[in-house]
Amino acid sequence: MGLIEVFTYRRRESEWTFPDPVGPPQPPGPQKGLLSANGTKPPTAADKTRKRAAAARGAKTPKATTPKQTTVTQTAPAKAAAKTKAKKLSALDAAAKVLAETGQAMTCAALIEAMAARGYWTSPGGKTSSATLYSAILKELKTKGANARFKKTDRGQFAHA
Repeated sequence: MGLIEVFTYRRRESEWTFPDPVGPPQPPGPQKGLLSANGTKPPTAADKTRKRAAAARGAKTPKATTPKQTTVTQTAPAKAAAKTKAKKLSALDAAAKVLAETGQAMTCAALIEAMAARGYWTSPGGKTSSATLYSAILKELKTKGANARFKKTDRGQFAHA
């Protein structure tokens, strides 16, 4: 077996030492740029310093946890009530619902007012909710194409498809 064949064989066996023609192979040590036997880099001095600094600050070190068993406390009627609870509509879903109900084209500002009046969706305090809705409708038109829920009828006006 030649020198290259021995090195290749030992590398496959997760040993990172070159064959020594005089004595037995040495166990792998932390060498710069090489991986250890388990496939990770050996810890550097900077890693050890960070751990010591975190310990000095009182940071908790991650510990191995065992999975805890949870008990089910809900009864069957409570689960059924949770399933029937209406999910809060997004601005796009609410706009599609309003356009389907009215059947006419509307601007985004009018859509925001109609959604708030009907209680479908209210702005969480943003100043440009109509601009956000406008860009979301345009994005849906571009991504879904013919399958979009909206169609652009005029500049700034959208209708239900």
